[in-house]
This record gives sequence, structure tokens and C-alpha cells, in this order.
Amino acid sequence: MQRPRIAILCAFKHLLRLPCAVLITAAALTACDQPVEKADAPKLVNGGLALQDPSLAYLAIEAVSIADSGAMYGPIPGRVSLRPEAMASLGAPTAGRVASVLVRPGESVAAGKVLLTLQSADAAGARATLEQAQARAVAAEDNVRRQNEMIAKGVGLELERFEAQTRAREARAELERARRASVLLGGGQGDLVSLRAPTAGVVMTVKATVGTMVAPGGEALIEIADASRLWAVADVPESDTAAVARGQAASVSIPSARRQLEGAVDGLGSRIDPETRRLPIYVALRGDLSGLAPGMYAELRFPARTQAITVPVTAVLIKDGKRRVVYVQRADGRFEPRDVRVGAARAGRVPVLEGLKPGERIVVKGGLLLDSAAEQLL
Repeated sequence: MQRPRIAILCAFKHLLRLPCAVLITAAALTACDQPVEKADAPKLVNGGLALQDPSLAYLAIEAVSIADSGAMYGPIPGRVSLRPEAMASLGAPTAGRVASVLVRPGESVAAGKVLLTLQSADAAGARATLEQAQARAVAAEDNVRRQNEMIAKGVGLELERFEAQTRAREARAELERARRASVLLGGGQGDLVSLRAPTAGVVMTVKATVGTMVAPGGEALIEIADASRLWAVADVPESDTAAVARGQAASVSIPSARRQLEGAVDGLGSRIDPETRRLPIYVALRGDLSGLAPGMYAELRFPARTQAITVPVTAVLIKDGKRRVVYVQRADGRFEPRDVRVGAARAGRVPVLEGLKPGERIVVKGGLLLDSAAEQLL
């Protein structure tokens, strides 16, 4: 019995002589054999997600508040464009052949200037019809006058005067119809038709060549634009359309012309482009527009400042590739997902257009602990 006890004491003394590093390594190896305690995953309780206290330390929670959003809608790339009423397209008023083209693209023209001429058999026929209608109308009016004189002298018949008045009305109606047809042809004589500029402007396109046969309903032969009727057009992201309204002030910069102009939103497009998800807006420009040309690059800014809810971009998660979700902390401390509609992110914050109210507490950091299937908005 003495020998085993002496052996144990000798072994204990030997361990005491071992280096501290060896003892620590042994203790660490022993600890590795023990299971590591993991943080509990969020559990769904009463419609909300609950986290254990250790995991809550990784969440940052803030109350939603309304703040001055500042100049959130600019600069937006756009372009200088002609207003719709600034364009005038001239087509063939009648079938015929192009006899002459008297202008070229880029040329400035005055209102009434002859742009091209057509040679048309239909025009010759319409003018002949007008002359015949004028002659018949004059004859019919003379007959009515003669019948009135005869009735006044007591030698005329009322029936003959009534017939003369009826023929005169028919002649006047035919003359009016022939005049309208002649007016539609435009100026010219005989078989020649002259197309004149309806307004002063710049010739944008000429699609007619001498000898070409043309007919009504075809493409425009000449297009004229009034260069003084310009506006700025920009395509605004769908998420920002709620911040743009008709009459809203706008500042327009045109770098190539070194111009800074003021204006106002004149209108919004009727539909959002299904591919770009953008809506066109039209800004009427004020001031001197000389030197500007359609197609020039422009930058639009909206200086109006609005009050809006903005949250850190880290608060918004993406679900299923298209949903935007924010986790809201309920009064019982649990968290529930909330679908929101957001605007364009700027300076690390994103405006929330729908889905949140001031005072609600949301997770602004660490939301992926609550939803591992989501993605960060960044």
C-alpha cells in the first residue's frame, strides 16, 4: 500500500516541474473537446421575431423621424428639345411630282416663303372647277336679280323667282366647296402647287427631291422648327416622380453653351418606360434662348426643399430581388418585417416614401441577423 501512494506523489511533483506553456496547451486541448455554445437563431413568437440578449448587442435600433431632405432631385441629366408646337411638317396636299426644292436643311425661313413646288393634274382640275363654280354663281345671282326686277314691274312669275333663288343657293354651295378644295392646295396657278412656310423657323429636314412622285398621306416633305420654342426634357426615376409636380421651379444648366437658365415644370409624361422605369418631365425655359439647339445636354435641378422620412441605407434589405424590407421593433420587443417604397439613395441615406411612420423604431444595422435570406441595399 505504501508503494502506490509514493508513486502518485512522485508523479505530482514531476508535473509541478513542467513548463507553464505545456500545462496551458493541455488545458486548451481539453477545452476543445467540449461543445461550443452558439447564439440562438431568431424565433418567431406571436408574429414577430425574438432574439436572445447576446444577439441583440449586434443590432443598432433608431427611431424614425422626419428631416429636411434637401435638394434630393438633382442634378438629373436631360436635353434641350423642341416643344411639340414648335414643329411644322409639310406633306403633299395633292398627288403630283416635285417640280422644285427651294430650301436646304439648316436654312432660316420667314413665314410664307415658298419651300417647294409640285406639278399636279389634280390641282389643275380643282382650279378649273373653282373657275366654273364662280361663273355659275355669278349667272345664278344675275338670274335672281332679273326675276326680282320682273316681279317689281308686275310681269314676272313668283314660281320662276323661287326656282332662280334655289339655283343660286346651289351655285353658292358649289362655289364654297370648290374654294375650300383650292385653299387646301395652297398657292400657285394652273397645275403648279406652292408649299409655303406656315411660320418662321429653321428648316430641319428636307425629304423631297426633284422628280419624285408624291401623294397625300405620305411622309413629310419638309419639317420646319421654331428655334425659340424650346424646353428641357429629363427622365426621372420612377421612385422620384412623387417629388416632381407641375409648376415646380427648376434650374437648368447647359454646359456646352455655358448657360444657366431658370424654368418651371410644364408637364409630366403619361407613362413610365417599362425598360428604364423612368418618367419624362418637361421644363419650360425662361430668359434668352439664343444660341441653344435641340439635343444639347442639360442638367436639371429642383431647388425646392421638402420634409421627408429618410433612413440609413443599411436599414433597408432586399427580399426576392425586388421587395424592400425594413425590420420594425414592436412594443413587446420583437421584430417584424415591413415592406417599404424607397427613393434614390444619397449620402448614405434613402428616403422612405411609403411604409413607415415617424416614431417607429427600426433596425438600422445588423438586420441580416433577423433575415439571413435577405440582401443589403448597398
